[in-house]
Amino acid sequence: MSNVMDVQTQDNLQYQFYPVSSGSVQFKVRAANDAHLALTMAPQESDPMYEVFIGGWGNSKSVIRRNRTKPDKVEADTPGILNGGEFRGFWVRWDGGVVSAGREGEVIPFISWTDPEPFPVAFVGVCTGWGASGSWKIEDGAEFNTPDKLEYKFGPVAAGSLQFDYRGPHNAHICLTPAPAEINPMYEIILGGWENTQSVIRHCREKPDKVTIPTPGIMNPNEFRKFLIEWKCGRLLVRDGNSGAVLMEWVDPAPFPVTHFGVRTGYGARGHWRISHFSAPGSPPPSAPVAAPLYSSPPGYPGGPVGGAGQWVDAANGQLPPGAVPGGQDCNGEPIFVARAQHEGATIPGKLVQSHGCAFVPWGGMEHSKPQYQVLVGGPNNWVPTNGSAIPPGAFPGGASEDGETLFVGRVRHEGSLTTGKVQQSHGVCYISFGGQELGFPDYEVLVS
Repeated sequence: MSNVMDVQTQDNLQYQFYPVSSGSVQFKVRAANDAHLALTMAPQESDPMYEVFIGGWGNSKSVIRRNRTKPDKVEADTPGILNGGEFRGFWVRWDGGVVSAGREGEVIPFISWTDPEPFPVAFVGVCTGWGASGSWKIEDGAEFNTPDKLEYKFGPVAAGSLQFDYRGPHNAHICLTPAPAEINPMYEIILGGWENTQSVIRHCREKPDKVTIPTPGIMNPNEFRKFLIEWKCGRLLVRDGNSGAVLMEWVDPAPFPVTHFGVRTGYGARGHWRISHFSAPGSPPPSAPVAAPLYSSPPGYPGGPVGGAGQWVDAANGQLPPGAVPGGQDCNGEPIFVARAQHEGATIPGKLVQSHGCAFVPWGGMEHSKPQYQVLVGGPNNWVPTNGSAIPPGAFPGGASEDGETLFVGRVRHEGSLTTGKVQQSHGVCYISFGGQELGFPDYEVLVS
C-alpha cells in the first residue's frame, strides 16, 4: 500500500520537487507529450542532475540527459508512449549509477544509461512543456519493515517535518541528522520505549534525556499509530498525528541543519512503517510572499534597494523569493542563497538553506538561526577571490556591524560546503556560520557588483 500525491504541471517546463528515500519512483501521468523528470541532490534545478524526458519531440522519443547538456546520453524511439486523455504508468530507477525508465508492469526498461560518476539522488522533480500540461499521480510512503536490530534506515527530508505511521509493540526510534548516517549532532525520538511505558527526546545519544514523558500504551502491535515530528530553528515538536496534540517539545540552543531522518526498532520489537516524505496534511510548503510588500525594508535595515543591482526581500521560515541569488551549496549539495538578518543591533550577511527553515548569521563566535530574514534578489553573482582586508572595488555591501562598519558579502569553502557569510574589513576575514559556530577565514571570495 502507498500514498498517492496528485500533482498538476503547466506548460512551462518548471520542475516541482519532492524528496525520495529509495532508488526509484513510480507514477502515472496524463499528458499529450513531454513528461519530464529530474533527479537531483537538492530540491532545485541544479547540477549534478539527471533528466528523463518521456514522450518528447511530439511524443515520438524519450531521452536521458545529464546536467542539462547535449548531446543526450541515450535516446529511444517511443512513439505514442503518452496520452493526453488517459493516465499511463511508469517507473524510474537509479542504482549504482544506472538510470532507467520503464512502463508500469514491465520489468525491462525502455531506456537506460550508466553514469560513470554517479551521485546520490534525494529529490525528484516533474514538469511538462512544449505545448503540454500534465496530471501526475506520484506514489509515496510505501510500507516497509524494521527488524529487531538497532540499526537506522535513512532517508532525506525536504522541509521541517516528517509524518509517519507505525505499527509495533514498542520502541519506535526516529533520528534527525545532517547526513544519512548515525553521526553527531543528531536528535533522537524514542516512542513507546521501556516496554511501551515512556517516550523521550535525546540529543547526540547522550543522557540524561532532554525530555521524558510517560506514554503507557502509545504503541500497538495490531494497528498503525500516526505521528508528526516538526523542527524549525531549534524547536523540536512531536505531535499526535491525528489530533495534532503536542506530545513532547524541546528547544535546542545550538540547532543544526537537518537533512535526513532514520528509523529503527529493537529491544524485542519489529516495526511496520509508512513514511510520508512530501508534506504533512494541512501544512503545504511555504510559498514566497507576494511581491508588492517585499521591497520595503523594515526599520533598522540599511539600504533596501541596492543601487539597482538587487533587492533585499523579506522572507521567513524557509521561504525563498523568486530570483534569489545563489551563493554556494551545503555539505549535502543543497543550494545556499545570500541572506541577511538583524542581530544585536547589526545587520549581518549570512546564508539561507531552504530545508533548514531559517537563515543563519555569524556573530560573537556562534551561529545564530533567524526565522525572519532578507534574501538578496536579482543582484550580482560575481565572486572575486581576495584575502585579509583587501576589499576589491565594487564589493557588494550586505549590511552593517553594531558599530556601523559596512559588512560585505563573502563566501568560503569549508568541509565540503561553499558557504556565504560576512566580510568585516577591519578584522581582515570572512566569517561564516557553520555547525553552531562562527568561523573566520583570511582567504575568501567577495561578492562584487
